[in-house]
Amino acid sequence: MADDSDEALMLRVGNGDAAACRTLVDRHLAPLTAFAGRMLGNRWEAEDVAQEVFLRVWADGRRWRPGVAKLRTWLFRVAYNLSVDRLRRRREAPLDAVAERADPSPDVVERLVKRETAQRVAAAVAALPERQRAAIVLCHNEGLGNIEAADVLGVSVEAVESLLARGRRTLRRTLMEAQPNRVGVR
Repeated sequence: MADDSDEALMLRVGNGDAAACRTLVDRHLAPLTAFAGRMLGNRWEAEDVAQEVFLRVWADGRRWRPGVAKLRTWLFRVAYNLSVDRLRRRREAPLDAVAERADPSPDVVERLVKRETAQRVAAAVAALPERQRAAIVLCHNEGLGNIEAADVLGVSVEAVESLLARGRRTLRRTLMEAQPNRVGVR
């Protein structure tokens, strides 16, 4: 079953094959959770979104029609829609990050700099408008091509390219403005 295509597995899911559904979960859970996590900035919500995607796979399996869209694209589209719904329902501001204790290992400074940089990038991505953020995450983090990302977002390839260009410009500007002042540091 591990060698079966996603589409063949989905047809089997439509006939009530739980093992085929488990194979799809094994194949796609991690990237869908990662995508939702980057969209939402919250691991627990991301896990909920990924679970909801697979509940829909199981519930909608009978209606799946191969050839209309690649299953992977459809899964990311569902995850995108669920993430956007959650973002729109949010009313409260995120809590401030809790300070972490310093690590006493020899490479602590290097790791702190890397962690700080990753946090700044994640915050800058999270601050992008949702469509730009989705395009950046789908193409750069999840490895989808522009055509697949366009299918997930329901826009043209040119629109994805525009979203990517605007998102990259905003990220570059935001990250350059947020660079710590290194004057006097040797």
